[in-house]
Amino acid sequence: MTPEARERYSRQIIFAPIGESGQELLLQSKVAIVGCGALGTFQAAALARAGVGTLIIVDRDYVEPSNLHRQWLFEEQDARENMPKAAAAARGIARINSSTDVIPHITDLNSANIEEILSESDLILDGTDNFETRFLLNEFALSTDKPWIYGAAVGSYGITMPILPGISSCLQCVYPEFPKTDQPTCETAGVLGSVTATIAAIQSADAVKLLSGNQPRLRITTIDVWSGTVRQIDQPPRNPTCPACGPNPNFPYLKGEKRAPISLCGRNAVQIHERSKPIKLIELKSRLEKLAPVRANEFALRFFPSPYELTIFPDGRAIIKGTIDVGIARSLYAKYIGS
Repeated sequence: MTPEARERYSRQIIFAPIGESGQELLLQSKVAIVGCGALGTFQAAALARAGVGTLIIVDRDYVEPSNLHRQWLFEEQDARENMPKAAAAARGIARINSSTDVIPHITDLNSANIEEILSESDLILDGTDNFETRFLLNEFALSTDKPWIYGAAVGSYGITMPILPGISSCLQCVYPEFPKTDQPTCETAGVLGSVTATIAAIQSADAVKLLSGNQPRLRITTIDVWSGTVRQIDQPPRNPTCPACGPNPNFPYLKGEKRAPISLCGRNAVQIHERSKPIKLIELKSRLEKLAPVRANEFALRFFPSPYELTIFPDGRAIIKGTIDVGIARSLYAKYIGS
């Protein structure tokens, strides 16, 4: 550890459970943050400040003005520039701690790319907004023996739980049945920045414990910051017949047999990713600006054929806003981008 690092993290080093040896482990660690919204931005900032050596940030979306009240790394300029969240987070972290290496992935995490993106991580933090991706993370973590920390928040309520493969129950032990699809979302029920910060802080604390050689308590924490209710219960024991962590595991999400929905949670939007070839945004901009307003940067192109809005990424993925009808979204994709 350099003298500069020893000074920077001195208040963390003198905390006995971490010490200098724990800080050394933090400096060498690699953490993957999947979803860089309200939870993920707080996690990224907290872990960069704690001295985590490498952050792998995965997010498919871009910054919007409605994100700014709760997504801690983003500023008005990020929304004006339509910055992808992973890229904006990398820019923000560079201002917090230039010694933290940030690897942004502007993509949709799925069974085809999860191994490539997350294989080198020591720990995975959940900042997602849907259970399909969480079940994928759960299966990947179990298959690779990587710890991960589940977290979610909506309204004034939040929940978090550390998951240690082979030691604790897994996500499917706790949620044996897939949660109902009509659950409230941030877009339908709102969300307070205070609850996302609280849940992300607990996730970050558990991450620091694990990365510094300590083990977090295996509990489920629920918090309602509006009513002031805090509840902690021990995790249930591992389910001996769990299809994910039992003796005969089956990983349908990891195998690609089940996939996250392309209708985006509560967003009046559909995600399309059906091309196998990348898109040259400059060429697409030249073609589309003859038809409707276009705004573009190196990361994405936004096209506004009223009443819709298309955000197109270089890998061929697009988010079509203004409909939840997959057929309409695919038709717009084919019409303006091609098949």
